[in-house]
Amino acid sequence: MKLCKFGTNRVVEPHGVLPQAALKINNDMTIYGNEILIDVISLNIDSASFAQLKDEAGGDEGKIAAKIKEIVGERGKMQNPVTGSGGMLIGKVAQIGANLSIDLKVGDKIATLVSLSLTPLKIKEIKAIQMDIDRVDVDAQAILFESGIYAKLPEDMTEALALAALDVAGAPAQTAKMVKPGDAVLVLGASGKSGMMCCYEAMKRVGPTGNVVAMCRKEEDKKRILECGFAHQVILSDVTNALDVLEKATAANDGREFDLSINCVNIPNSEMASILPVRDGGIVYFFSMAVSFTKAALGAEGVGKDVNMIIGNGYTKDHAAITLHQLRESPKLRKIFEERYI
Repeated sequence: MKLCKFGTNRVVEPHGVLPQAALKINNDMTIYGNEILIDVISLNIDSASFAQLKDEAGGDEGKIAAKIKEIVGERGKMQNPVTGSGGMLIGKVAQIGANLSIDLKVGDKIATLVSLSLTPLKIKEIKAIQMDIDRVDVDAQAILFESGIYAKLPEDMTEALALAALDVAGAPAQTAKMVKPGDAVLVLGASGKSGMMCCYEAMKRVGPTGNVVAMCRKEEDKKRILECGFAHQVILSDVTNALDVLEKATAANDGREFDLSINCVNIPNSEMASILPVRDGGIVYFFSMAVSFTKAALGAEGVGKDVNMIIGNGYTKDHAAITLHQLRESPKLRKIFEERYI
């Protein structure tokens, strides 16, 4: 068999697609020469997917566990059929393919930085579901393709802390690339992991002449963000009410539109709240996997907004290093992560 670095030789159906787009992949754990076998410790289900699973199951842990097993059994991977998204994992390297020459050895603990929606996975047992942090502790194995990216778990923080941060590593790293000095930046869903990290990074980048406005739903979150200095101003609104977000956000920016909005929410129908407050020629960055890009494209057209919309690629160069550096650099951010996500 001709091996493909992208793992296409594991696609069962439909033929001719990459593993992420496949409806089913082969999750036999006998590895090919260009693959890595991982003994999985925990899955971090992406926020949009976990919110959907929890809602469908009525918050019942047993039903969530059964649904995850059903999905993996049918697809050979953890890809939510509703959201299309997955998450990531941490585990120990169990075996390295003979064709690979990499900086790993058996026993190394790593976090995979590619989506579970393309990762061959076989679950023996779900040990626990940590409802508040979207984490599933498992006895399982997974396979990382030759093209798959990963990060060795750092020694100066716990596995759980590193997992919580690396799960959203693309967001703060992309923020670092996009935000410029003097920018007005709106972060929607600012109280979650990716939202706080984006706020923190934006505050570093805008400088003394910029303005970072955070949007969340709860007064306690507003207080925390302001006390930590993660934003200049915080508004309380419902992201599905685009006109309310527009009014409150622009009021917090001296009546002006924003140069950039960053969508980190985990529920549907947030597209227009992200688009309306942004000036023509500005950037709308959709990190959320709950976004409908059809709604975003047609919605922008419908209100005559000439904005640059960017899909939240979970990977950008050095994203793991940038994200872990935030936790080392900011005791406040690290404390929040340790209190809320581990």
